[in-house]
Amino acid sequence: MTRIFLTGDTHGSKELWKLNSENFPIGRELTKDDYVIILGDFGLIWNNDKEDLYWRKWLNEKPWTTLFVDGNHENHALLNQYVVENWNNGKIHKIESSIYHLMRGQVFTINSMKFMTMGGAHSIDVMYRMKDVSWWEEELPCYSEYKELLTNLKKHNYTVDYVLTHTCPIDVFPFVDNNHKEMGIKELERFFYALKKRLVFKKWYFGHFHLDKIIDDKHRCMFSDVIEIP
Repeated sequence: MTRIFLTGDTHGSKELWKLNSENFPIGRELTKDDYVIILGDFGLIWNNDKEDLYWRKWLNEKPWTTLFVDGNHENHALLNQYVVENWNNGKIHKIESSIYHLMRGQVFTINSMKFMTMGGAHSIDVMYRMKDVSWWEEELPCYSEYKELLTNLKKHNYTVDYVLTHTCPIDVFPFVDNNHKEMGIKELERFFYALKKRLVFKKWYFGHFHLDKIIDDKHRCMFSDVIEIP
């Protein structure tokens, strides 16, 4: 049976330590049929320099297959240059042989379970970044990505097992906010809140807030923790 693990942002190589053999010893027992899913700000597709390539190779050679939703701190222009492929009933960018980007607006089937994916978030530090160098407008979903998500959810009667995003529904903000992220653009978070009213799901996992916290029986914020889902 395929095993599936979740963790939060990696920010390039900065937080990859949580997936090394010392901190994630169970990783030695996994195979390429098992998955570790990163909940946004993957950050290893930044400029394809030697550091990017070195750490992607390091991660690609791990026993498992790495999946990720995108966050706000990604080079979206570079990420979107990868060829779109179909995988487990959804669309991916295949970054390396064992590293896949789970694209926005998808519903994937793994272990007979359905996973909704919708990356993106607003950068509160945008004023310190340079457009198309360290910040990209594509950090937030466009109309077609929202539409694709709704179309795909309709096919599944708005019922999934797990929701995987980078940011969270706006009603969850008071429980996770640090550094006043709530002052940023709330378009995506409001969309998630409205969607949640009609969506049937078991758990909603997200990153973004650099916090490990179980909000309630439905929502969990992930950062350093690496957990296995059933």
